[in-house]
Amino acid sequence: MRRLFWIVTFGLSLISVAAQAQSESKADLWARWKAHDDKSTATIDNSAYDAFLKKYVVVHQDGPNGVRYGDVSAADRQKLEQYIQTLEKVDIDHYNRQVQRAYWLNLYNAETIDLVLQHYPVDSIRDVGTLLHHGPWQKKVLKVEGQKLTLNDIARRILRPIWTDGLTLYGLSCGAISCPSIRQSAYTGSNVYTALYLNAEDYVDSPEGVHFDNGQLKLSKIYDWYKQDFGGDPRGVINQIRRYASPGLSAHLEVTQHIDGYDFDWALNSEANISHQQAGTD
Repeated sequence: MRRLFWIVTFGLSLISVAAQAQSESKADLWARWKAHDDKSTATIDNSAYDAFLKKYVVVHQDGPNGVRYGDVSAADRQKLEQYIQTLEKVDIDHYNRQVQRAYWLNLYNAETIDLVLQHYPVDSIRDVGTLLHHGPWQKKVLKVEGQKLTLNDIARRILRPIWTDGLTLYGLSCGAISCPSIRQSAYTGSNVYTALYLNAEDYVDSPEGVHFDNGQLKLSKIYDWYKQDFGGDPRGVINQIRRYASPGLSAHLEVTQHIDGYDFDWALNSEANISHQQAGTD
């Protein structure tokens, strides 16, 4: 009987993971969040979050940035939580689109960091979840303007369907090594587009995003999960990637006809993991 229980539980877990992956990959606009004020010049104070990032994010020129989760002090974690709570109280409908975009990106990334800290130490962001849900993305962890939200809501139902320029996913740091790197500074309405463009360039030109292995093109699994955001089919994905690729990589991609495989490392994007990874490749 116990063996049957675990077989059924494992089967349900696999079904749930598949359903979760499918639901997270499809953009589906939540019309509630379309409201905005193009004439607004109001800004949001992100200085507390910016200070946190500058203190605990380590920038690597030859790999993903790392977060020093284990070094975060109780006082700084409290400041991070206070920042998140401050964002939750913002009446976001009354800001312009660029400020809103920065707001949602910061809220998503700050909450992701805080969720890791709540469960730290963990080996992977997927450990911050339940038996049927790997990761925290489907849990209602935020409340904005009286509406409870999941991280998945922010990514799939707000950010991706409202801003359709193909840059949004480069700004969402999901807590894994193979996600686009967490920046060492907060997004703002004035820097968000440029910052996302630079993120895209960095990710495409990193082994975590795009690389050739014995002449075969290997991409991050992000380009498979969210291919509708990146051109819809292999050729479209390759063409989209070329926009941000260095000249040498772009030339190589131009004569590449198909994608040979996808990779993704779910290990936590901690500075310890990234330093260990880099040491192993030296």
